[in-house]
Amino acid sequence: MRKILVVGFLVLISSCKSMRTGSGDNATAFSTYQEDLTPSLPQYPNFRETSTNENSSDTPSSVQSIDAELKNVQKKFAEKNKSEPYLSGYTVLVFSGIDRNAAFKTQDDLKLYFPDLEAEMQYQQPRYLVKLGQYTYKIEAQKVFSQIKEQFPTARIIQDRFQRKEYVAPSIDQNAPIQN
Repeated sequence: MRKILVVGFLVLISSCKSMRTGSGDNATAFSTYQEDLTPSLPQYPNFRETSTNENSSDTPSSVQSIDAELKNVQKKFAEKNKSEPYLSGYTVLVFSGIDRNAAFKTQDDLKLYFPDLEAEMQYQQPRYLVKLGQYTYKIEAQKVFSQIKEQFPTARIIQDRFQRKEYVAPSIDQNAPIQN
């Protein structure tokens, strides 16, 4: 047993001696290494020069033309929105089920507990839906949801599509031929 320990100790010492550190021929070869990365780095314009050039070139007429162009783009965007019949948004779904009486009871309970909120009932065959509100953003629906979640724990916020109030349906020409 003692011989095995001595042999193991000698192997350990001999392996430690054979390891080299970084000092030697390789260390001197890399001591003067330098690399220039400036050609591969992105080039940014000088901010001070750019800001002084812009201040001297901006005239009131160019600002006015940008304002007019922006108003024109906003007008086109508003017209496009008026032609879209539906708006995507969010609503709070309080009840969804096939029991008509339970749907009416849920709607009555909403009126009782929350008289300021107006519940809407929809029938999508074969189920009844009781919904609250029409919100563009989910964070708006979150406010109502946090109010009702104590009384109606199964309520949830869902995505929905609403018909726009300002939607103007295109007029139908009575003399136009009907296409199938």
